[in-house]
Amino acid sequence: MKPTTLMMIPTYNEADNIKDLIEAVLAQSPEMGVVIVDDDSPDGTADIVRSLGKRGGRIELIVRKNERGRGSAGIVGFRHALGVGARYIGEMDADFSHDPKYIKDFLRLIKSYDIVIGSRGIPGGGEVRRSPVRRMITAFASVYIHTLLGLKVKDPTSGYRLFRREVVKTLDWDTMVSVGPSIVQEMLIQALTRGWSVVEFPIVFSERRAGSAKFSLRISVQSLVTILRFRIKYGKIRLG
Repeated sequence: MKPTTLMMIPTYNEADNIKDLIEAVLAQSPEMGVVIVDDDSPDGTADIVRSLGKRGGRIELIVRKNERGRGSAGIVGFRHALGVGARYIGEMDADFSHDPKYIKDFLRLIKSYDIVIGSRGIPGGGEVRRSPVRRMITAFASVYIHTLLGLKVKDPTSGYRLFRREVVKTLDWDTMVSVGPSIVQEMLIQALTRGWSVVEFPIVFSERRAGSAKFSLRISVQSLVTILRFRIKYGKIRLG
């Protein structure tokens, strides 16, 4: 049976996590599938995905040879999910910082809302096994985004989300300026200004299970600058 829900998972050097993550995601529902968008990982991430087979169309792999970046990978993955007819399209990290167990709650809530966000910022949500510095950076980023953009969601940096197909179809991918993690905010800006409804569900975010973190000071600075570009391009959002 063709999956009705596809979880887009961008990867780069996630060989230590990807097999177990895919199995855990597919176990949440017989209607779940995954789209792995791999930036030609030198550690063989794509080969591990291939070794799992397609599972009747539940596992799809896109390998990008000449592109890099969370933003462009997300666009490729979401467009692919639209093209194959997915009813619900989600995104999550490949390192188990986003626990697949929450997918069942997302699938329940997406029947009543247009967007479901896995949130650390509401009662019941939080973080474990993260350094004080990383916690401070996340907290600062949230305040910065709230102040500049007016997004009212409690966890505007969360990349663990599920969208109705209709929402994704309305996003203007060709005009997006994000190439990195700030794609998360740009998608949300466009969705909320188009009037789609959003709900946050509490999740506990954990430090990656294995492998090395992709976080760097350069990426953080680039994201802050991109948020400023969003303010110039979109103005301050009055909805959400």
